[in-house]
Amino acid sequence: MAEQIYYEDVEVGCEITPLKKVATTRMLVQWAGASGDFNPLHYEEDFAKNLGVGRPIVHGALKRAWLVNLMTNWVGEEGRLKRLSCRYRGMDYPRKMKNFDEPQDGETWWCKGKVTRKYIEGDEFLADCEIWVENGKGDKTTQGTALAVLPSKPK
Repeated sequence: MAEQIYYEDVEVGCEITPLKKVATTRMLVQWAGASGDFNPLHYEEDFAKNLGVGRPIVHGALKRAWLVNLMTNWVGEEGRLKRLSCRYRGMDYPRKMKNFDEPQDGETWWCKGKVTRKYIEGDEFLADCEIWVENGKGDKTTQGTALAVLPSKPK
């Protein structure tokens, strides 16, 4: 986790520390087990081809979890994530496995964001953020917003 960020350190337009992610076919099977989302679109090659998407795709909920990870890392131990929403705008395809522990070369995603507004409401120091998952081509395949509660610097 990064060093604690404080409300006073943040300005509109400031970048949220990017978070690198790699999804593998193995990860999708693990995510399916953990989430209960066993839609074959995420792990069955023929099923995905028959639907016209070519091959299995990364779960949208996994990409949302990446964005939660982005924000909770950024707000630090003393901050908190108050709200997050996202929209899935593109399909992402996982890397296949080279061997049991190592993925093949392929797509790497970046979770990114920026502060769009900062304000105080009651006793909360708030930051509205635009967030997204970006593929290796720079396309934003998942876009959303988040509301973070940041700590104020001790006086």
